[in-house]
Amino acid sequence: MEVRFDREKHVFHFDAFDEIMLDIIRFFNGTPVHLLPPPESFSGAGVYALYYTGGSSYYEYLRKTNRVGFVQPIYIGKAVPSGWRKARSKTPANELYSRLCDHYSSIEQARNLDVRDFSCRFMIFEHTTVDMIGMVEAALIRQFSPIWNSCVDGFGNHDPGSGRYGQAKSDWDVLHPGRKWAERLTGKPSTLADVERKAISYYETVE
Repeated sequence: MEVRFDREKHVFHFDAFDEIMLDIIRFFNGTPVHLLPPPESFSGAGVYALYYTGGSSYYEYLRKTNRVGFVQPIYIGKAVPSGWRKARSKTPANELYSRLCDHYSSIEQARNLDVRDFSCRFMIFEHTTVDMIGMVEAALIRQFSPIWNSCVDGFGNHDPGSGRYGQAKSDWDVLHPGRKWAERLTGKPSTLADVERKAISYYETVE
């Protein structure tokens, strides 16, 4: 017997979800801010935000906004335990700290950025709450719309490895050249003028 389709019977409702996410974001926004990378290694996986307070003309809005407090991230990301995507997660090691160190290396290699202008905050998830990492990252990106998550993408990219260098440089690598592996990419990237235009105009609607 064919069952009459009723879309509403497939919709999951969870009225407390929005309030739970607000509590999580409040906690995240209240975590301590450290220079990049944090001063000592630690174990755990979770979500993080990077903040910029330097003098680049591309990010004048961030310099002004973060002058007194760390309000507007330049980038938001996550670090998940090994095997997480295949539901075979292992006990978290130092994924979050390692990820922040990777970002430190990327910024340090960029010829027009100073890693001393970057700070970070992060939130560690343990036990069953590890499954919330991706959801919380997405919520933070929606709330803050960081420029390196959208307009100037590619900051979180990794070396594609031998045999895959035919792709183009990301917009981030066009705007901030210097990563050694990115210099090996042979595809046709966006022009510097186009990426600069996008970056400079990104925050015009909020200034």
